[in-house]
Parts: sequence; C-alpha cells; structure tokens
Amino acid sequence: MALSTISGYPRIGGNRELKKALEQFWSGKITAADLQATAASIRATNLSTQRNAGIDIVPVNDFSLYDHMLDTSVLLGNVPARYGWSGGEVDLDTYFAMARGRTGDHDIAAMEMTKWFDTNYHYIVPELGPKSTFNLSSSKPFDALAEAQVAGAEAKVVLVGPITYLLLGKADDDSFDRLNLLDAILPVYEEVVAKLDAQGAQWIQFDEPILVTGVDEATVIALTSAYTRLKEKAASAKIIISTYFDHVADIYPQLVNVPVDGFGFDFVRGGETLNAIQQYGFPAGKTLVAGVVDGRNVWKNDLRTSLSLLQTIESFAPEAKIHVGASTSLLHVPITIARETHLDDDVKNWLAFANEKLTEIATLAKGLTDGEDAIAAELAESDAVQALSRASERRFSPAVRARVSAITPADADRGLTAADRAEIQATKLNLPLLPTTTIGSFPQVPELRAERRRFDNGEISQEEYEAFLEQQIRDVIALQEDLGIDVLVHGEPERNDMVQYFGEQLDGFAFTRYGWVQSYGSRYVRPPLIFGDVSRPQPMTVRWATFAQSLSEKPVKGMLTGPVTILNWSFVRDDQPRSETCLQIALAIRDEVVDLEKAGIAMIQIDEAALREGLPLRRENWQHYLDWAVQSFRITASGVKPETQIHTHMCYSEFGDIFQAISDLDADVISIENARSGLELLESFRNEGYDKGVGPGVYDIHSPRVPPQEEIAENLRQTISVLDVKQVWVNPDCGLKTRKSPETTAALRNMVAATLEVRSEIG
Repeated sequence: MALSTISGYPRIGGNRELKKALEQFWSGKITAADLQATAASIRATNLSTQRNAGIDIVPVNDFSLYDHMLDTSVLLGNVPARYGWSGGEVDLDTYFAMARGRTGDHDIAAMEMTKWFDTNYHYIVPELGPKSTFNLSSSKPFDALAEAQVAGAEAKVVLVGPITYLLLGKADDDSFDRLNLLDAILPVYEEVVAKLDAQGAQWIQFDEPILVTGVDEATVIALTSAYTRLKEKAASAKIIISTYFDHVADIYPQLVNVPVDGFGFDFVRGGETLNAIQQYGFPAGKTLVAGVVDGRNVWKNDLRTSLSLLQTIESFAPEAKIHVGASTSLLHVPITIARETHLDDDVKNWLAFANEKLTEIATLAKGLTDGEDAIAAELAESDAVQALSRASERRFSPAVRARVSAITPADADRGLTAADRAEIQATKLNLPLLPTTTIGSFPQVPELRAERRRFDNGEISQEEYEAFLEQQIRDVIALQEDLGIDVLVHGEPERNDMVQYFGEQLDGFAFTRYGWVQSYGSRYVRPPLIFGDVSRPQPMTVRWATFAQSLSEKPVKGMLTGPVTILNWSFVRDDQPRSETCLQIALAIRDEVVDLEKAGIAMIQIDEAALREGLPLRRENWQHYLDWAVQSFRITASGVKPETQIHTHMCYSEFGDIFQAISDLDADVISIENARSGLELLESFRNEGYDKGVGPGVYDIHSPRVPPQEEIAENLRQTISVLDVKQVWVNPDCGLKTRKSPETTAALRNMVAATLEVRSEIG
C-alpha cells in the first residue's frame, strides 16, 4: 500500500501570523510566550490541514521561527562566541541575534546569510572551524514530536542531515575540510536520534540535498559512516535520507547501500535517478519516497503522467515500500489557491498551491494503491485542465515569438568596449572619487503602505495617490542631497515589490493577493505567475524617473529589475524552456531601457539580484544556463548609447566560480552584496583582473544595526587595498525597503562621512 507524505509545509500561517508575531516581538509589543503561542497555533493548523487532506505521514520540526539551518546550529550548540552564549538551551535573544545582529550597548553583527541551493529562500550560514564544539542545546525536535503525538498523528521528524549541514557551513580558512568535524558533530546527532527513538518516533528524516550537487567519493564515504552510526541509535524509529532539487544518479549505487530504512528522491527535477533505479534496482523492503508532485512551482499536477511515473517506479522497485510525496518541501509555494477569488477562472484553474498539492499527493497514493479506476474522476478532471491549458490562446503571442526569433548577436552588443565607454561616461558625469549611491529602494514607511492600501481600496483617486508619491520622491531626493550622496535614486515609493511592480505592467503575468512565500525570517514575497508570452504594452518607470531627475542636478538612476531576476523570482510557465521565457522578458525590459535614455536618464540600473540563484546545482549544467542568462541581460542593456551608464546589482553572489559570466554581462558598474562576507568576494575581482566599476556593499541592510563611521571607513580601506580606487563605488549591500527611516538615515550619514574620510586620506 502506497502512503502519502511531504517533507515540509509553509511556516508562515494562513494570514501571515508568524510575520506579525515576530515583528511585534522584536519591537517589544508582545512577549516570548505570546510569540510561542502563535507559533504553536500555526503548527496545530498545519498538522490538521495535512491530515484532513489525506496525508498519512506528516512532517514535524519543519516549522521554524526564522530558518531551519539556524535551528540546526542551535540544536548542535554551534553558537559563535561573539553572541555571549554561556551554554545550556539557546535562548531566543541569542537565536535572533545570530539571525539579525544586535544594536545598542551590545552591538554585534549577524551571521552570514545566503540562498538555499537555487531557491529564493535564505538560510543562516553555519560558522565552522577547527575549534568548533557541539552540544545538544535545543529541545525543539522533541517538543515538535510530542505535539504530534498528542494530536494522534503519524509523524516523521525532519532534520538537516550532518553532511549537508557541514558542507553548507563556512570556515575562515578555505583550506579547512569541514567534514573533519563529522566526528565532533555526530555524537550530538546520535543523542538526538536516541532521544527521539526513546520518545516513540516512528520516522526520522534527514535532509541531505547536498548530495544532488555532485559530491566526491570522500563525501560518500563520510555519509555511509555517519548514517551507519546514526542507524545504530534507532532501535525502533525508521531513518530516511531525503534528497531533492536534482538527481543522485552519480552516487546512487553507494547511496542505497547506506544502512538506513529509506530514501527520498526528487523525480520532478531529478529524473536521472529513475534511470539509476532501473539499472541498479532498489533494496528490497526499504522505503522509497517518490517526489512526483512539484514542490517548487504552482501549476496543477498532470495526475495521469505522475501516476504513470509512479507505476514505472514501482515496476523498477517491486519490493520497495512506496511513499508518494512532493519533490521538495512545500515551503517554496503559497498555502492555498482558495482565497484568490480575484483571479479569472482560466488562470486559477491551472494552479495548485500547498493545500491543493496535498490533495494531489493523497490522490496519487490512492491511485497507486487501488488502481486508476479508484481515481477515475480525478484523472478525467486533470486531463481536461491540461488540455485546456495547452490550447489556451492566452498563453501565446505570435508577435512576441516572432520578435524572439529575430534576435541577432548585434542585439546583445553595445559596440564600444567597457574601457572606452568609461572614458565617455566619466566626462559626461564628472563624479568624485569613490562615488556614493544606494541600491534603489528607500524605507517603505507606514504612511506609504497605508496610502497604497487606500488607493487599492478606492478610497483616494489616482491623482491624489500620484501627488502623494511625488511628495515621497521629493523627500527622498532632498534627504540624499542633505546627506551628500553623489548619485541619487528616487526611492521607489510606487513599487510594492521589485518583481511584482514590473510584472503587473507586463502582458503574460498574473498575481495573487495572498500567495505569500517566505524569503527569510519575517520577509515574505508574493512571486508573480508567468502563464503566457511576455511583452511590455507601455512605459513602466519613465514617469517617476524623469520626475525625480527634475528635482536635482545630480544624476538620478533609472531603476529596473533584470530579466533573469524577474524569471527566477516568479513561478514560471512549465510548457516551454525557461530560456525562452527569459528572452521574452529581456526584450520587454529593453524597451524600457531605451525609453529611459530617450527621456534623459543618464544612468540606468538593471538589477540581477538572482543571477547566481538560478545557477544549476551541477557544474556540468552551468554553461548552458550562463549562456542564455548573460545573453538575456545583454539584450536588455544593449539598446542604448555608450554614454549611458548601465549598472547592475547582485545579491549573495559567490563570484569565483562564475566570474567570467559576471564580466560578460558587460555592465559599466556592478554593486554586490558583500558586508557579511568579510570582503572575501573582492578577491575574485583582484584575481581575475576585473576592469569595470564595482560597488561592494559597505554595510548589511538585513540587520537593524547602524554601522559606525569608522567601521565603514575601515571596510573601504580594505576594499581599495584589493581594488583600484578609481573603479570603486560606495553603497549599502542591498535596497533599503525593509529598513526603518531613522536607522537608514543614520547608516547613510555614516557611509558618506566614512567616504569623505577615506577620500581625504587618499588625497
């Protein structure tokens, strides 16, 4: 009999209860007990939702107040000494200090944060080194299991596995082999397994997604050793190693011989694993968790195709115990489509969010157990949806497809070299050494959000709303002038989100009202839905850019989101290659770039925050992705004259591996997120001889902490010891949208003062 299960469920609450509680707790409006009560309520709702949908084995410990990797660091007692933790169970103050830093008398920076594989979810990076020590320091997984047991649920405790935890960590010394810590970390994992087993755990799932990235033989040996030890601590509990985001075909024979009770595979993005199962078989009597429902996209499952896939898996592994599941945790999709009553019937009928995917999983498990006749009605409905989706005229535009087909190499070439353009731009712009700027957005203050709600609700007119936005822009321009910033931005008060704002003005997009997905901590996003061919009916930003530029003699950047980021931060149609959709977006944004130049905007920033995020997890697939991603950016940027300066911004970009592609973008200036990385990113620029402008972030905007002037000045001194001072720009790590106004003003004032200090030292 096939059972149904998932690896994780959204943590945020149906009405974003977790976000509201976290922010109230951080601001001192509620107590820790209040926060924990909200969290418990969310977990109870999640549990009942899954059980009511027919999920047989529900995950626990998948919930987190901030991040599951941070939870794992806390569980293992891996707390950096600077947070002043003295042992015992890690308290909430220390937990959130690790994630967000501390301000005031105990000022301390947060831990580094980066993307979870190739998703838009961020995790807190473990800090590791030869002196790292580990001790069991949290009761969280045991408490989570107890909650499920009280509710009478068959549960599996989900934990980040030791191999993934260590290999995703970071050491100060790149030569340090993090797997050397395995013997130090395993006693804590063994203690966790033994306690869960004694508590009556039926299933313990260890997530090891690092295995899909193409690991070496030493890692496979370490994996086998680790899980041999962990299995010995589980007298009754069954242990599953779960992988996702890609295939494990290259290590499949060794992996399935690890002495555990089952394995989870992603059959949506990792189809090669199926070939390995066919070739090598699957151990008799063990559990195979088959991820056949897409946990990372929002389109309805083709039930007939998935059932056929499950039947094939069953035929290749006839003695396996099949669990039907999603390809990944459902953390990466919104909670339910049911509330999206504003969507037209066509688009809504193509969609399935987390709750709808639960039903799909339960249906497929029933079909695999009882046969197709048992789910005949569901199969017929699925067939009809798939046929209507494929035939819909709303998804296809002959004009857009003709334009993509007509692209030539000249469309991605600016004509002059970057060095030649730099000379022309320097004469035109006449900027000082170490020019200061920001990334784009300024704080979205409560008054702005309230006015936007009033406009959305029809309480004020278009004219009244635009007058309000104009005043917001005046205030931001005046603030930057007062601070002495050299290159200004308009602050983006008209934008709800850097992707949604553009998608709402492009054809081929649809939007949810409640489709929130966690990005990190209390930061949630509502990814657009790209369901059809993409084009730009009319200008999107020219009105606001030209208004802002009219207020200052200093240059004001035109601010756009690039095609690769729009693609990677959206739920993308699955009926054509992603590269094709990206080229369509590139042509649409190119039209906007050209119009901004025509309107007199001398600097245009095309943000590609998510360029590296889309990089395939396996190196052998990198070049194909980078080829079309770079082409898409260059098509967007290459319709303007050499004197127009093109900027771009990137987040969490570990440039070493893809440096040539970054250079090939041919942007005149690139700003990068760097403050949490200890300047290590800059070594790539020095080693590779980068010849364009660079703005390494001089302070971290993901923390409320205001960096002192001297700290920023020292950061700059180190930067110009690595890079030619003539190519260095000064800016924060990222946009300022999520920060509060007082801390933003104070931080920018310190940034400008630090720049003046370093300029005076240079002479």
